[in-house]
Amino acid sequence: MSLSEREKMLRGELYDAHVPDLTADRERAQSLCWQLNQCDPNDTGRREAILTDLLGSRGDHCTVMPGFRCDYGWNIHVGDHFYANYDLVVLDVCPVRIGRNCLIAPKVVISAAYHPMDRQTRCEDWLEYGAPVTIGDDVWIGAGVVINPGVTIGDNVVIGAGAVVTKDVASNCVIAGIPARFMRKLED
Repeated sequence: MSLSEREKMLRGELYDAHVPDLTADRERAQSLCWQLNQCDPNDTGRREAILTDLLGSRGDHCTVMPGFRCDYGWNIHVGDHFYANYDLVVLDVCPVRIGRNCLIAPKVVISAAYHPMDRQTRCEDWLEYGAPVTIGDDVWIGAGVVINPGVTIGDNVVIGAGAVVTKDVASNCVIAGIPARFMRKLED
């Protein structure tokens, strides 16, 4: 039995993102993101309803400031006390899991999406793939950070502004730079 393009996507295999069901899911997410970004900031009930409809799961006290964009939404899972500042982009072709008490500064990109290095596959066949991103509890992500596909970030991590996270990060540390590297240990 052959896998659907959605099943291939979720497994991190090459898939065609232009099939009708995935296109419809992206269009739905775009519409919900637009609604969220246009919503009156004081209409917390409406904002929460949109987030509940958009995200795969979310904890209590979830705030997402305007400028939010994602591919699907249903592949994003955030814990309690989540705060995302302006202009967060999440490319959620594979699951993106973010723990509790996480703070995300403006203009952060979390990408679970890859494109093949092979020109034929990338440019003519238009296939892509992804790898899940996991972010632990009590993480602070500075402004302008980019988190690449397949990365796991431990608990109690601070990521300095402008960092590009290309590999897994242990718990209880500060990382910064391009590519991001260990700066110092934090108390648990």
